[in-house]
Formats: sequence, C-alpha cells, structure tokens
Amino acid sequence: MNDPTLSAPARDFYLARQPILDRKQALFGYELLFRSTAAGPANVDTAIAATASVIAHAAQLGLERVIGDALGFIHVDAEVIMSDIFVFMPREKVVLEIMDSLPVTPPVLARITELMHHGFRFALGDVVRDSPDLQKLLPFIDFIKLDLRDIAAADVARLAALFKQGKKKLLAEKVETRDDYTACLGLGFDYFQGFYFATPAIIRGRKLSPSQLAVIELMALVTSDADNVAIERAVKRDVTLGLNLLRLVNSAAIGARYRIDSLSQAINVLGRRQLQRWLQIMLYAEPARAGAGMTPLLALASTRARMLELLAQRLRPGQRSVADVAFTVGIMSLIDTLFGIDMQEILAQIPVIDEVADALLRRSGFFGELLHLAECIERMEEKESLVAPALRQLALSTDELVELEVAAFEWTDNVVRFAI
Repeated sequence: MNDPTLSAPARDFYLARQPILDRKQALFGYELLFRSTAAGPANVDTAIAATASVIAHAAQLGLERVIGDALGFIHVDAEVIMSDIFVFMPREKVVLEIMDSLPVTPPVLARITELMHHGFRFALGDVVRDSPDLQKLLPFIDFIKLDLRDIAAADVARLAALFKQGKKKLLAEKVETRDDYTACLGLGFDYFQGFYFATPAIIRGRKLSPSQLAVIELMALVTSDADNVAIERAVKRDVTLGLNLLRLVNSAAIGARYRIDSLSQAINVLGRRQLQRWLQIMLYAEPARAGAGMTPLLALASTRARMLELLAQRLRPGQRSVADVAFTVGIMSLIDTLFGIDMQEILAQIPVIDEVADALLRRSGFFGELLHLAECIERMEEKESLVAPALRQLALSTDELVELEVAAFEWTDNVVRFAI
C-alpha cells in the first residue's frame, strides 16, 4: 500500500479493553477500543489514518500481551479491510468487527472472502434491523452484536430469534444491569458485553464464604506482622489455599531457583509483600476455582490494581510504599461488588489508612485520582471525555499510559493464572 496514512505513527492514543463474557459469565474475549486524546471521540475508530496506524502500533506492542488467552474484537472499516494492515494481526486471536453501515460493494465482499479464507472471523455490530445489505454480509459473519441502548426490547427479541435461526452467535452490548443480562440470557444470547458484572448488588446481611473468611484472616495475620508459624498454620486450615500457594511459588511468574515443597518455604520465598497481594487476588478467585477460569471481576480488579501500582511507580519513583498502597486501592475498589456489601461497611471490617478510604469512598486524594483515571478508561462510553483532563492532572502522557496499560494486562494474564 502506498497510502502514507497507513504508516503514520500512532502516538496520541490510549487503549481500553472491555470484557466479553459467555453464558456462564466466564471471560470469552475483549473488545479493544482505541481513542485519541487529540482527535474527537470517534476518530480513531472510523478514520483510516488513525485506525490503521493505531492497530499497527498496538500489534507491535503485542496483541497477545493485551488479550492473553481471550479473543480480541477490533473495529475495522472498509478502508482498513481493503488495506494490508492484517499482516500485523494473529488471525487465530482476532475477530474483525464491521458495522452494519459498511458499504457492501463487490470489492469489499471479495476482500472479506479472502480474509475469511486466511482464517479471520467477523462480527457485525450496530445492527438495528434486517436489510438486503445485511443479508449479503451474513454468510461471512460469525457474531452478531445488538446494542441494548439502540434497540427497543421487542426488536431485540425479534432480531435475536431471526439470527439464531441463521445459527449466528449473538452478542449483547451495553449490558449494564443484571436484569439486562437475565433478559438476554432468556433470549438465547451467547455472549455479553458491559459492566453489569462490576456493578455492586448489595445484599443486606450477606455473609462471606468460608474461603473468603480464611483469606481475610490470613491478610490480618500478614498485615499485623504475625510470625511465619502462625501464618503457615492458618494456610494449612484451607487445603485449596495451601495448594495454590505452592503452585504459585513454583511457577515461572515467581522464578524460584529450586522446587519448593513445603508451606514454610513457600511463605519465606514469597515474602510478606507478595503474600499480601496474592491473598488480595485470592479473594476474587472462588468462582475461578469452581472451574470458570479467570472471572471478569478477578481480571478487572487485578488489572486495575497493577495499573495503579505502575502509575504510582511512574509518578512517585522510589516510593515503594506508595506503589503498594496504590495496588491495594485498585484491588479493593471492586470488593463491594465481590462481597455484595456496601463499601462503607467493608471498610469498617477491614481497617485501612485514611488515604485508601478516601480513594475508595470518594475518589479523592492522589490514589483516588489514579482510580478515577482507571475507571474512566474502562468505562469508555460514559467517561471518555474525562480521560484527557485526568491525564493532565497527573502530568502523564498517552505514550506512558499505553505502556503501563499493556504491562498491567500482561501481568494479570501471567501472574493471576498461577495465583488461582
């Protein structure tokens, strides 16, 4: 291709990944969203100069580092489809998402056919009605995405039935409440995208599970500087915790020089700081231990925690305790959702320093600003316009942000899988 826009450097952009869940609420994939703080809200998704260069740049970073074992859904338009940008993409890991408004011309259909033969899969988004052009695209489409905000409930049901007859996989977008999820589940949807899973469903009088109580007891021992014998005794009372601890310290993520077979060795090798963050991760791991793989809440909380830690390291270099507090704020920021208990009540049970409480309850202070930035990036549609001001407030460039984002995604994929 001779178009110079295809090789333009992608500098002023940041990246968000929004989880896509299956019917069991396990992670299936991520929609990757690229945004430019210099351009308008939609420019990076629709303009060939931005789309192509950003995809190329992200691919050079390593899409596998961003999506781990999941699939990546990436928006492409007609110009991108006709380009040679796909040499950068791992076809077995990518779903190309085209819009219902795509011009259905013979050259575009021929190019889609060619890409299919090379192993690429396609999703069709922004579908609001059946149409002749849509029927032309359907033979090439694996996934149909219906946006719950853009379609009346009756039309969602009608379109879902139509596309299920065609053996298409249905994906519901903008699933923001558990009622949305339940309704789409009943309509036969296969996949769900939205943050309903991260919205607290407060249940008064709810009790923590025995495993969660065991983890909290251990966290209390670690933070109170109990001796290793007491910690080992507490770990032994929960067989799963003990096995996972041994698995973790013998994993490549920790890099032990020799095999560790005893819990006392494992506690010594891991150290108090790493032991505490492993326990924080384990709070989210109960559904994963039941066979669901890495749950979306676990992935979101651990990525958020690592992102805040890396931001703190970049902004307050040499202050390890600040980075540790930032990690704790990130991992605890979804604990109300996990427990189904109001955050104020949780903080009454798990004592934290004032800076952590201010961040979790009011998004105030240094750690609150970091948490606010992470949430703005995750909740792109609602808070996109707040990302650039948050970056300016922290004196952080988009280049730095993308670097830290990818590192956080990769850390979650590499470390958390061994932690559970």
